[in-house]
Amino acid sequence: MKLNTVMMNMKTFDRYKQNLKLIGNDVISYDTHVAEIKDGKLYKLKWNVRGMTSSPTTTKHINYVARELNLEII
Repeated sequence: MKLNTVMMNMKTFDRYKQNLKLIGNDVISYDTHVAEIKDGKLYKLKWNVRGMTSSPTTTKHINYVARELNLEII
């Protein structure tokens, strides 16, 4: 039952279809939770994957989501 709920709340975007998705209010870049929508704004989260805490691709993904959904990045 939980899987069906996740599938119904998942959105993919026109660009980055394979590696970027919105599940509920959570922005997922590849398999990492990198941002969340709260109070009408997009909040970047601290993340760490194999020692990396930022990447050009993740930045592109977050900026793209903000533009597509007309959200301010915090």
